[in-house]
Amino acid sequence: MRQRTLAQGFDVSAIGLGCMGMSEFYGPRDDEMSMRVLHEAVDLGIDFFDTADMYGPHHNEELLGAFLAKSKARPKIATKFGIVRKPGEYRRSLDNSPEYARASCEASLARLGVERIDLYYVHRINREQDIEDTMGGLSRLVEEGKIDRIGLCEISADTLRRAHAVHPVTAVQTEYSLWSREVENEVLPTCRELGVGFVPYSPLGRGFLTGRFQDDSEFESGDFRASLPRFQADAVTSNRRIANLVRAIATRKECTPAQLALAWLLAQGDDIVPIPGTKKIIYLRENTAAADVGLNDEDLQELEDGLAALPISGARYTEEGMKGVNA
Repeated sequence: MRQRTLAQGFDVSAIGLGCMGMSEFYGPRDDEMSMRVLHEAVDLGIDFFDTADMYGPHHNEELLGAFLAKSKARPKIATKFGIVRKPGEYRRSLDNSPEYARASCEASLARLGVERIDLYYVHRINREQDIEDTMGGLSRLVEEGKIDRIGLCEISADTLRRAHAVHPVTAVQTEYSLWSREVENEVLPTCRELGVGFVPYSPLGRGFLTGRFQDDSEFESGDFRASLPRFQADAVTSNRRIANLVRAIATRKECTPAQLALAWLLAQGDDIVPIPGTKKIIYLRENTAAADVGLNDEDLQELEDGLAALPISGARYTEEGMKGVNA
């Protein structure tokens, strides 16, 4: 697995591993299988794991902590704070205060069983709290050695500039894929202007770009996609054309649709490190192999032209899920 540099010398594998689905949002959890996936990821050269305190809540960090306690490997761990949820509820509030950041950091350190968090993200931005105060609190955690680097999620270009002026931002994490490209307008250019790396989450469109959702789908209990606008019946029918385009080009390239979608992201710049999530080894291996899929200018232009003619139906999240997005 090749390495990429996000910012300020923070080197990670070109493809990371999103761990959220191992705990919730995508159906029942299976800790034994997830543990095998984590070990296999390390064997495949992935050294960048992504989690958050609200995944579970807390279960995901505890799972990674159990893995780290058993493994000799020391992958870089990115975790997050700022979304406040009660167990069993999707409804959330946002807290970016320095006091909450410190308390959350201490709790994450304990659950992960580490002395320092490699990359600590503000998970969502509370528009009512000054980002300068948040970054000031996080910079003190850096000085104390509790976190190594600071990241921001789903942030606006203006807020990124303000945050970066207080303390260097290593990475911005925002949804980015062949069917979620809003970041190309302002956020990604601002990251590059400031020298900030970019970490796309949901790089496979929550599985849609793999071609899995070709019919009106039935979801397992606990799968939040059942409530998302883009996965409602009418939207699936319209968006299916995007998945069909990806599949057609992937067939010609002799790779899978998932590999094509990840290869497209990797081709957008060496400062981009996607973090596809999975809890199955077969998909982990498939995703990892995307690093070896090469797309030439003609392939990229074919995708560009094809997508330009296919409008996307449905919002990324429900209204509740959009709290703190592009803030």
